[in-house]
Amino acid sequence: MKDMINWFEIPVKNFERAKSFYSKVLDVEITDMPHDNFKYGVFPYDPNEGVSGALVEGEGFEPSQNGVIIYLNGGDDLAPALERAKEADATILMPKTSIGENGFMAHFIDSEGNRVALHSPN
Repeated sequence: MKDMINWFEIPVKNFERAKSFYSKVLDVEITDMPHDNFKYGVFPYDPNEGVSGALVEGEGFEPSQNGVIIYLNGGDDLAPALERAKEADATILMPKTSIGENGFMAHFIDSEGNRVALHSPN
């Protein structure tokens, strides 16, 4: 069976602020993608492997703490990414928490007011 998720979009109010936040937290470069109606930035990805997504600022895209929670890859150990989230002024809702054989997770509020999570095996 194929992966059930292909792509995600994180709504933002301030594209540059969100781009800076996620670049710092995930230690990645967000690539601007021209779009006629939105500001759009893509997380790094290999189209042949796994799921990726984008930040999007535009009409109809509203950050929220309610609803679907995206779990981003926190790397082999999410502690460094979670520490960078704290340094970027994220509000930590759930610290690094064991989920048994499935690894660890943490929840935070990003720079735009979205509830987002991190996951790692360690």
